[in-house]
This record gives sequence, structure tokens and C-alpha cells, in this order.
Amino acid sequence: MMKQFTSATLGFGAGCLGALMVTHFHQPAVTIAPRHHHPIQTIVNPSPTPSTASVAPSFTEAARITVDAVVHVKTIHQQKATDQPWFELFGYEAPSRIAQGSGSGVIIDDRGYIVTNHHVVEAADEVLVSLNNNRSYPAMIVGTDPSTDLAVLKIEADGPVPTVPFGSSKEVRIGEWVLAVGNPFDLASTVTAGIVSAKSRDINILRGNPRTMEYPIESFIQTDAAVNPGNSGGALVNTKGELIGINTAIASRTGSYSGYSFAVPSTIVEKIVQDLLNFGEVRRAYLGIQIEPVTEAIAEELKLERVSGCAITGIIPSSGAAESSLQSGDVVLAIDGTKISDYPELQECIARYHPGDVVSVQYARNGLEFQTTVQLKNRDGSTEFADKKRNPADGNQIWLDDVSAGLSATLPSLSSSLGI
Repeated sequence: MMKQFTSATLGFGAGCLGALMVTHFHQPAVTIAPRHHHPIQTIVNPSPTPSTASVAPSFTEAARITVDAVVHVKTIHQQKATDQPWFELFGYEAPSRIAQGSGSGVIIDDRGYIVTNHHVVEAADEVLVSLNNNRSYPAMIVGTDPSTDLAVLKIEADGPVPTVPFGSSKEVRIGEWVLAVGNPFDLASTVTAGIVSAKSRDINILRGNPRTMEYPIESFIQTDAAVNPGNSGGALVNTKGELIGINTAIASRTGSYSGYSFAVPSTIVEKIVQDLLNFGEVRRAYLGIQIEPVTEAIAEELKLERVSGCAITGIIPSSGAAESSLQSGDVVLAIDGTKISDYPELQECIARYHPGDVVSVQYARNGLEFQTTVQLKNRDGSTEFADKKRNPADGNQIWLDDVSAGLSATLPSLSSSLGI
């Protein structure tokens, strides 16, 4: 179904909000924001020694680790007034209006590097970051990636600042408890709880750029933790206080949270941050295939044991796939041992790699399963990039722990096929 998305707004003046709105045609509006948090009830076994399985987990330690490292991001943007044409009629420049925006961010390095959403700072002329200790600092936009809705900021604090350690979104399980930490409605350092409702969600909210072949990467973690306007760019953490996602969107009929929120997985966040800080650009890897989801009819036609995987409808010339044994009609079942059920999972899986990396692809053909290797390439069909790597001696250099994540991007589709 076709969807339309706009930015949500937060209360004051011409305030632009760090959250997105999703509008379904023929359906009520759907928005990016958290819900009202339902109190967590602790169920205690009447026996003297209650089972640990019957008691809800404590979130206090995770909140303690996270709260001081989640910041309030405020933006200022000067907009030229378009409803006062008489100024130009008499040779004067129309006055500007000041638009203010609000969102959240997560400190991921004690030197002041912060990750947030691209849409939070997209049109900003000035960015101000407020820490939980009530100190504020001007922020520089280090880099952004619209196709994943991520951005990196930098502040010059008076000393080391608190950070949130990265966790592995690959290890996140459906039903697992999580916390959302951010600044909804300008309410600083708000913590809400929920569970992981689903993984690898593609909700079609991000904008691509067909001209440059930069297509959106969507494989969201879905939770029922309350996220509202102002939470965009905030942290989704596990009960250990580890960052497993960046809160980005909600699905809502009211503009506020109503049960569904979505976060960019930390596997994608790490790769984007790593690339922007160390190379000054995002280095995307492409498998070089066009795909469509496996339906029951396709599974029957191709003699598949399960209705799962991604059916290849085309091979991109000069790509890594073109140099492998993959063919149209094959079905991708796994990448480097990670099972592939659908398109978002394939996106997120390829997202762990850079051009030049070699992956093992398990696929089905004529009812049989095979395996091949593919060297991933960039969109130009090469493994080369301009040498933009920053000097390791540079004080701005940053290397994150366990950087195994990457980013994938779709290649142009043919008819209704999806490309990756």
C-alpha cells in the first residue's frame, strides 16, 4: 500500500520535530513517536522463594548506565518567509523566520561523538546539545546518511563525557525486554520500557535517491516501548544498558505513541558511524542481484521446502554476483550462515560488510541447495574507493569496538523486483 511520510512537529513556535509521520492512504495517519507507558506489574509467586521467571526484570542498572549518555538535541533553522511577497515587490528581502526543532542523541565516544537521526538535524543551521547535567554545547555535524536516517555530531565538552556501550542487535530476541531513553515533548531523560515485538521491519519511511542509486536501508527493530515526538535519535538499550538501536519512528493514528515504535539496529548504526568518522563517507557493499520475496506460489514452483528466502530475478552486470554461480531463478537462503527469510534480513545481513569483502551465499536451485562465494562491490562494480581514510594520528580518529557491522543498499529494481 502506498504511504506518505512527513516530519512530526513539537509544540512551540514553528518547531520542527525529531520524529516522522507516516500516512497510510485509506487509513488513519501513522506517526513516529512512543506510546504512553503502561506500568510494569511484578508477579510474585506466593511461595517463600519466588521463581525468577515470575518477576519482571529490574531496569534500574540499565537506566543508570544510559540516562547520562542520552542528550537533548536542539536545532535552529532560518526559513525565508514565503507568505509576504510585498517585501520583494518593493525591493526588500523578506524577513526570515526561526524554526526550532528538538530530538535526542546518544553519546558513543567519551570525546563527544554523538549519533542521532538524520531527520533531526537535516535542515539545521545551528545545533545545540544539552547533557543530563544541564550543561549545553554547540555541536558540529560530522556527517549524515539519509538512506539510514543516521547522523553523527561532535561536541567539545570540558572533559570526557558518559557513553553508552554498543550491544549486538544480531543477538536480540523477540520478546526480550528493552528500554527507550530520550527526550519526548522536551521532557529530558525519559525512560520507558517494553519488549522487542519484531525484527527486520521494512516500513517504507526513508527516502532514497534514485539519481545516485542511494536507496533506503530499512530493517527496523519493532518494540512496544513508548516513543513520542522528541525521542527520535534516542537510545534503545537492552537490560544490560547496551545500545541495540536508535529510535527513529512510530506507527500511530494520533501523532503520539500507540503501541509500535521502530529503531535502527546497532549493526547498521556501528557501520555508518565507523564509515563517517574514518572515511568521511559511507562505503556501501552490493551483492549485485535483483530480488523479490518468496511467496507460496514461488516456493511451489521452485520446489522449496519452506516459503522463505529471496528469489533472484536479475543479476547486475559487473557485480560480484555476476562473477559467481548465482543465476536468475535461484533463491538466497543464507549469507555466511545467517538464514535469510525476507528482503529486510538480506539488507541487514549484507550491511555488515564493505566492498571487497567475500561472503558465502547458500541458495536453492531446482529443489537442491548449493553454496558459492561472492566478492561484494560498490555501486560502480569495483572494490576501490578514493583514499579518504583519515590519518590515525588525527585526534578525531575513532575506532569502535567490535565493528563487524556494515551497510547494504539496493540497486535499481526491474518492474516490481527489489535489488540489493
